[in-house]
Amino acid sequence: MIRVGIIGGAGYTAGELLRILVNHPDVSLAFVHSESQAGLPLTAVHEGLFGDTDLCFTGEAALSDIEVLFLCGAHGRSAAFWEEHPCPPGLKVIDLAQDYRDEHDGYVYGLPEWQRDKIRTATRIANPGCFATAIQLGLLPLAAAGLLTQDVELTAITGSTGAGVKPSPTGHFSWRCGNLSTYKVFEHRHLLEIRRNIGLLQGKPCPEMHFVPVRGDFTRGIFASMHTPCPLSGEDALRLYRDCYADAPFTFVSDAGIDLKQVVNTNKCLVHVEKHGDRLVISSVIDNLLKGASGQAVQNMNLMCGLAETAGLKLKASAF
Repeated sequence: MIRVGIIGGAGYTAGELLRILVNHPDVSLAFVHSESQAGLPLTAVHEGLFGDTDLCFTGEAALSDIEVLFLCGAHGRSAAFWEEHPCPPGLKVIDLAQDYRDEHDGYVYGLPEWQRDKIRTATRIANPGCFATAIQLGLLPLAAAGLLTQDVELTAITGSTGAGVKPSPTGHFSWRCGNLSTYKVFEHRHLLEIRRNIGLLQGKPCPEMHFVPVRGDFTRGIFASMHTPCPLSGEDALRLYRDCYADAPFTFVSDAGIDLKQVVNTNKCLVHVEKHGDRLVISSVIDNLLKGASGQAVQNMNLMCGLAETAGLKLKASAF
């Protein structure tokens, strides 16, 4: 059994990570660290774990007792954690914040559909952002083929859990319910990692990306829609996407239109492509807390530890 620890255990991503790990066939959960909840049972915060674990939050981080560490704190907290704690030799680290997504300090960007072989031999993983995951999986086949050469128009709508567990005016139920709004238009932080990675994939600068994020009237999931000029026919584009994801256990290309309920509660990404005039229109859907965060983090752990990539992640969508 792989002994695992979690830093920053009180948020939504940590809650989903715990839901997976307490039932993972190859994992033993050693500790869940939370400064604000130390001493309380996990179920005092993550009530859905009632009956699954008697573990309590701890204020100590016993790094020498574990093989894998998940960092689930806010952005900026991961780098701060390492300033205060030496990393034991051989410890495998998966950071769910944005601190290392530019791959400095030996971190590997953890998008398995792109960097599976690097992830297998890595000791430090920077887990991708949720919008970045949905958008990159929509564009990766074009970029890998060198076909992403002109401006890309992007719109993606996300559930309220994307804003985190801490209350905020735009996350409040009475504001969010029956409402839609845009935010950080053309300036969302995930554009940094998307542009960087598309440029690396193509071996040339990333084209302009005009991204409009939307706050949705639902709790979880991301529906991303993007379009760009493309010389391929619809049939050739479909073939390109299917070939690209032929060996991906969680990313699937659908002939028919896709919707959020097909992926919520799973680690799947569904992609749909169709040609309109000279433009290719791509849709992708993920669960922002799973494939966009904790599920992908466990997928990366599985690869790093030589486990089956799907271990602990065979989850059915919540279709009703």
